[in-house]
Amino acid sequence: MADSGSSFNASSVDLDNTPLVDIICYLNESGNDYDDRLGLHIASIFVILVVSTAVTFFPVLATRIRRLKIPLSVYLFARYFGAGVIIATAFVHLLDPAYEAIGPASCVGLTGGWSTYSWPPAIALSSAMIIFLLDFLAEYYVEKHYGLAHSPVENIITDAPGANGNGTNPHASHMHLHSADQDEQTKDINLVPVSKGEKFDSDYEELAHLVGDSEEIQKAFRSQISAFLVLEFGVIFHSVIIGLNLGVAGGDDFNTLFPVLVFHQSFEGLGIGARLSVIPIPTKWKWLPWVLCLAYGLTTPISIAIGLGLHNTYNGNSYTASVVSGVLDSISAGILIYTGLVEMLARDFLFNPNRTTNKKRLALMLVSLYLGCGIMALIGRWA
Repeated sequence: MADSGSSFNASSVDLDNTPLVDIICYLNESGNDYDDRLGLHIASIFVILVVSTAVTFFPVLATRIRRLKIPLSVYLFARYFGAGVIIATAFVHLLDPAYEAIGPASCVGLTGGWSTYSWPPAIALSSAMIIFLLDFLAEYYVEKHYGLAHSPVENIITDAPGANGNGTNPHASHMHLHSADQDEQTKDINLVPVSKGEKFDSDYEELAHLVGDSEEIQKAFRSQISAFLVLEFGVIFHSVIIGLNLGVAGGDDFNTLFPVLVFHQSFEGLGIGARLSVIPIPTKWKWLPWVLCLAYGLTTPISIAIGLGLHNTYNGNSYTASVVSGVLDSISAGILIYTGLVEMLARDFLFNPNRTTNKKRLALMLVSLYLGCGIMALIGRWA
């Protein structure tokens, strides 16, 4: 409980003399609300497993399984809706709960060294800057190792003039770009137009060449996979915590959390799958996207099962649990803020010299982005 050393008697509280920290910590130690509805809790494991895993796989399937014939507009919606979800998750679903767990008004934040500083933003800032350093070092390594020239606005691979008559090779260019929005023609693509009359207008050349053993794919994979693994690492942290909390929830809390978390985990999974879907993968690693999608899909159901097993002892509001969840949420918030704003928005929209000029497609991308961000922020009202 509190570090004040005073004994706290909940049945007789002297509001004038009792430290506020004792009251807050006592209320946090009230235990969980598990209500023995075992069947419903078990059902939640399988519902979240199936739904969130399927949604996470969708963007990867759309770019790698040709016979599914996923409309290009559907893929774009999923990709940029997912990007908006990641950004909203960072601010609403991670940073805000971190303040509740270890912020200045919390039990933890009023005790010991936690009371001397506002730690959630400091931890998130440190996390974001560390991720930036790792991202930069990965880019620097690829540049030095492969002799890749780094342009002022974006690292982009191009072949010698003459490959297709306009100075670039559509099958080798842009493999290192973090975006799927190109302006070169391609015939070999895994997505189909929305209607028979719509032609591919050159925007998604990268999606046609996501697996292979070319030097361009090797470079792109080494540059991008580390940033993605950090992103998934941050999201999984969060998924573990909310899974444990759902496993021990009961009554009205469970009735609200269960459906909300189905959407919550599905939307986050869409962001994970969308980001993974455009990372070129060498042939020997072609199994990796499926394993990474499955790892995300399994995380929350396993955490719910662990929460069920610990329902007699686990209290998500205890001092120790608050410290752990607050620190992990702050770390994850920093990771997702950097990834969402830099890897997804800045590189796709601002610093992409080959961004599509199709106004309708740009509108679809922006509307999807803001819709994902807005809906995920709204879900934060309940979870």
